[in-house]
Amino acid sequence: MLPRTIFLGRLIGLFFILSALFMLMHKQSFVATVPRLIQDPPLVLFIGMIATVAGLGMVLGHNVWAGGILPVVVTLIGWTILIRGLLLLFLSPEALATYFEMFHFESLFYVYAAITLVLGLYLTYAAFKALPPPNAGIKG
Repeated sequence: MLPRTIFLGRLIGLFFILSALFMLMHKQSFVATVPRLIQDPPLVLFIGMIATVAGLGMVLGHNVWAGGILPVVVTLIGWTILIRGLLLLFLSPEALATYFEMFHFESLFYVYAAITLVLGLYLTYAAFKALPPPNAGIKG
């Protein structure tokens, strides 16, 4: 397994676990904040740019579609972040509101929190369990 896959799996996994726990502990503020967020064009632009850079970084640095479930899941998350960043940059505020409503965020909140938590637990477990290839950290 590539050291990059292991690092990204650990990073994303722990981030997802912490995010899901925050979501579950602060449901009301989270549910109230997210819809307001898409109504703030400068903030949407900023988040879209950050997500696009992060997604591009992951896609360019880790576009691995073989070698097991962990590398593919990390790659899919990178593509998802990139696509979400591009949507934030290119969709109009009205289209963003429609897109957001499509996902029924408030009524399916616990489903989204559970998906985030399960993905985080899987990524963290698989990445900490994985071993880098021999001599991965040795430069010759």
